[in-house]
Amino acid sequence: MKQQKFYKIGELANMFGITPRTIRYYEELGLLESIHRAEGDHRKYTHRAVIRLKRIFQLKDYGLALSEIQELFETSRKDSTGTSVKSQLIAIYKNKLAEAIEKKAKIESYINDLSWHIEQLEQVDNFYACPGPACKTCQWAQRCDFFEEEEA
Repeated sequence: MKQQKFYKIGELANMFGITPRTIRYYEELGLLESIHRAEGDHRKYTHRAVIRLKRIFQLKDYGLALSEIQELFETSRKDSTGTSVKSQLIAIYKNKLAEAIEKKAKIESYINDLSWHIEQLEQVDNFYACPGPACKTCQWAQRCDFFEEEEA
C-alpha cells in the first residue's frame, strides 16, 4: 500500500511560487484544508491541496475572483455529482467569454484607429495643414475628427 505524501506549507508555497501567507489565506477562505498531525506539529497538506491550488490558479487565470471560486468550492461540497458546479462554471465562462469578445472588438477598433492615424501622419507633408486646405483631398477625410465640409 502506497503511503500518502504530505506537504509542509513552505513546500506547497514553493511549488506554486506563492507565499505561505497566501496558502494560509486560502485556508481561511475555505479553499484549502490542512491536516494537523499532532499537538504542536506544523500544518500538513495532502495531494488534494496541490490539486485545489492548481484549480484555484486555473480559475484565477480565467478571470474568476476568489469570492467566485469560494462559491464554486462551496457548491462542490454540497453536490457530489458535480452537476451544479459544472452548470455554474459554464455560466461564468460564457459571461467571461462575452466580456472578452467585447474587449477584443474594442481593441481591434483601437488598433484600426491607430493604424490609419499612423498612415495618415506618414503621408502628410505639413502637420499643421491638418485640418486645413489638405482636407479637401485627404483620403481619410470621412474618418477624421477634424474634417469639416466647406460651406457653400
